[in-house]
Amino acid sequence: MMEVSFLATLAVFAATMTGTPGPNNMMLTASGANFGYRRTVPHLVGITLGVASLIAVVAAGLGVVFKTYPMVQEGMKLAASGYLLYLAWRIAISGAPSESESSERRPMTLMEGALFQYVNPKAWAMAVSAVGTFTLSGGDYWWSALVIVLAFMAVGFPLTSLWAGFGVWVGRALSTERSWVIFNRIMGALTASCLLFIWM
Repeated sequence: MMEVSFLATLAVFAATMTGTPGPNNMMLTASGANFGYRRTVPHLVGITLGVASLIAVVAAGLGVVFKTYPMVQEGMKLAASGYLLYLAWRIAISGAPSESESSERRPMTLMEGALFQYVNPKAWAMAVSAVGTFTLSGGDYWWSALVIVLAFMAVGFPLTSLWAGFGVWVGRALSTERSWVIFNRIMGALTASCLLFIWM
């Protein structure tokens, strides 16, 4: 039987991990500003499901692979670095949203948001830390792993939604092409700065 203190600690941990700055929240802010909340929802759902599935995969033992074969982790770091720089560049070169560009520019899809978690260093850190800290031993292992997954879903979606909502608010405040260019370049730079999570 899980105690209330255990669940409360897990919820605080999940809130700290999902609600603080990182690649997901930087991209959600940019997406909320450029595309609005409704069009960002698939990206939000993708992040939530991607993190949940990653925790399940780590609980099933994939984290051990990194300890046994460090080169696998180094390869993933390189892939993550390249993809993160590509996403940062896409954000940075964006101007103000316009109807003429609507067919070319789009927010991340649910699948893209989910798959990104597998090259997102912060998501890996969350998953490994959560499984290592909060899983119980013996027959309670899988039950506790399921509780971790559910906690991250329940806490993560509303908190990441706040970042998208903040982006929507910023988008409404930006009134000129120049202000949009500056905002998107800043968000691109902040997304690129998340490389520090990878190589620290």
